[in-house]
Amino acid sequence: MPNTFELIASSAVGSGGASSITFSSIPSTFTDLCIKFSARDNSSFIANNIDLSFNGSTASFSVRSLYGNGTSALSITQSNAAGLAAAANATANTFGNSEFYIPNYAGSTNKSYSGDSVSENNATEAYDWFYAGLRSNTAAITSITITAGSSATFQNHSNFYLYGVKNA
Repeated sequence: MPNTFELIASSAVGSGGASSITFSSIPSTFTDLCIKFSARDNSSFIANNIDLSFNGSTASFSVRSLYGNGTSALSITQSNAAGLAAAANATANTFGNSEFYIPNYAGSTNKSYSGDSVSENNATEAYDWFYAGLRSNTAAITSITITAGSSATFQNHSNFYLYGVKNA
């Protein structure tokens, strides 16, 4: 059975920047959700974490991340990680790209998600991350907030898209 994607909402960061992006009033009419974004922030790193919250809460998240940094592969446990933004020390005008999939977001079970993310950098240090996350909360997801890590601000031309997925 093929899946169909329907754009629910999008957000483009303007010249003033934004510390977070919120998709609210998410309808319960889809089977799954997919978030895609291309982001850059002003932190003093090459790549910076992006954090996720459901329904305004970062509580009860557990994430296992596998990543490579150009020289080695590692695995860590994180709280509410959800992607990478290219940061101020990355090659100018590059963006980190991420995609996350949230199955059964409107159901009455705990909410799992998976995703992958890359940071762009024209140098030997760049990152590729894979995420497997769980939020131990059975409430349907009605809002999602994506926040720049390290108190950073998303920069101009960062773009975020929320898709609803239906099984056809």
